Amino acid sequence: MAGQITQAVVGQESGGTAQTGTALAEEIPEEGLPAYYDGRETGRAPQVKNQGNLGTCWALAATSALEANLCPAETWSFSADHMSMQNGYGNNQNDGGAYTMAMAYLAAWIGPVTEEADPYGDGYSPDGLSPVKHVQEMHMIRDASVEEIKKEVYLYGAVQASIYVADGSLDASPYYSSANDSYRYTGEESANHDILIIGWDDSYQAANFTNPPSGNGAFICQNSWGNQFGENGIFYVSYEDARIWETCVSYAVIENTDNYGQIYQSDLCGWVGQIGYGSDTCYFANVYTPTGNETLEAVGFYATDRNTSYEVYVVERFADTSSLVVWEPDVAGSFETAGYYTVPLEETVSLAAGEPFAVLVKITTPDSPYPVAAEYQADEMTQNVTIDDGQGYISNNGYLWTRTEQQYGCNICLKAYTS
Repeated sequence: MAGQITQAVVGQESGGTAQTGTALAEEIPEEGLPAYYDGRETGRAPQVKNQGNLGTCWALAATSALEANLCPAETWSFSADHMSMQNGYGNNQNDGGAYTMAMAYLAAWIGPVTEEADPYGDGYSPDGLSPVKHVQEMHMIRDASVEEIKKEVYLYGAVQASIYVADGSLDASPYYSSANDSYRYTGEESANHDILIIGWDDSYQAANFTNPPSGNGAFICQNSWGNQFGENGIFYVSYEDARIWETCVSYAVIENTDNYGQIYQSDLCGWVGQIGYGSDTCYFANVYTPTGNETLEAVGFYATDRNTSYEVYVVERFADTSSLVVWEPDVAGSFETAGYYTVPLEETVSLAAGEPFAVLVKITTPDSPYPVAAEYQADEMTQNVTIDDGQGYISNNGYLWTRTEQQYGCNICLKAYTS
């Protein structure tokens, strides 16, 4: 069967709704998660932001989630301006954005940069800024359960999520109670506004909602409309809200910038769509040429759905596609959730300057006919994508390989990290 590429439904575009790696614990407690948790009480709630009249809620939620992960050990203020203006996509700050844009920006080491280096709301973002942290792992949970969301909040400080808001305001919404700062949407409209989940309360009363759910319980959420909204920027969203569970993102592993010396990549816009052969298993590879004598330490790629398993192979000297027929993986494993992951090699590999090498992955994503993340021009937002910077391949069996830029007009999302 010939390969096929498909645009992925990987996150709602959000941000049009505006108003005029260190975990908290290494694992979930043996007795389970508590019935109540509030990041404000553990020092993990970031400063409340105000997006003003810009469609940047997605970038404010993402940068705030990064800040929450690092608190209280480190206090940062990351620039939403830089994320929303320097991300490689063809949008502006009034167009909104999506989770995958934030993930691509961070995975590519474009950012984050500090708020001081690129202040919010001035309509300008300087070129040439370097990231102050490297984000190496991000989890994306679709159709998330309440327990899955709680787990991500507890371990990583906060979760970026989406709700539906009509006409850019909650004040006049029949789904919002200003008396209780509570919200539960029950309609059919798609999510259009990103928020931050910083905690939960299993005992939050159903009667506090204007349209009471069947049971108690609410997520404690932080908005991006300033301290004047809700309870100093905080409001409560029912566990039974129609949209909040659809796609949730946590920024799980954030490291200092000396973790690796170099990143090799060809997918600055990241996970735009997916490619494969109509099977849940596919092989994919990228070829890179080191600029110096370096040591390959890790590879990075997306898992496009739950329970993805992988095998990673390294080809130290790449000549042609026959070089990609390899037998023993360097490392193998699995991911519980979709997202972006960095996989360290069990043994590092020496690379010679100017000698092309390849990184190769066999991936299996149950029930997914197109398991490989790819970057390509899909719409106006991705019009800036170029495919002349990559040398990617896919195969349905690991023996016969097809060049993706030439055959499918896409780059493979597969990075290499060296020192």
